[in-house]
Amino acid sequence: MPIKMEIDHARRFVSVTADGRVVLQDVLDYFDRLVVDGGMPYPKLFDATGAKPQFSDDDMMVLGARASAYAEMEPRGPLALVGTTEEVTSLLRRFMNLGRGQRPVMLFGNTRNAREWLATFKDGE
Repeated sequence: MPIKMEIDHARRFVSVTADGRVVLQDVLDYFDRLVVDGGMPYPKLFDATGAKPQFSDDDMMVLGARASAYAEMEPRGPLALVGTTEEVTSLLRRFMNLGRGQRPVMLFGNTRNAREWLATFKDGE
């Protein structure tokens, strides 16, 4: 599984790691697990530093539609995205633009800064 997710309900925090080849279905499966397992309102750290994304423009349209549907499921916690290569950061920026302004989302070059930013939010707000 290229996307691994851990939900810590006690800490109200979601940690996600994407590693290796990642395709649309991997992300859709992650979204579904996030909803079913109750992690939507929590702050999320999505570390894609090891990812090799394989997404077409059509895939991004599907992600946009799914993100729009999930936007109705408030509350949704802040999202810190982490990437280091141009390929990954470009894709993460495109994803950020899909839900512009609907919740706090930031892109970081390392997990330390991402965690510090997420720590500024209380109870997933």
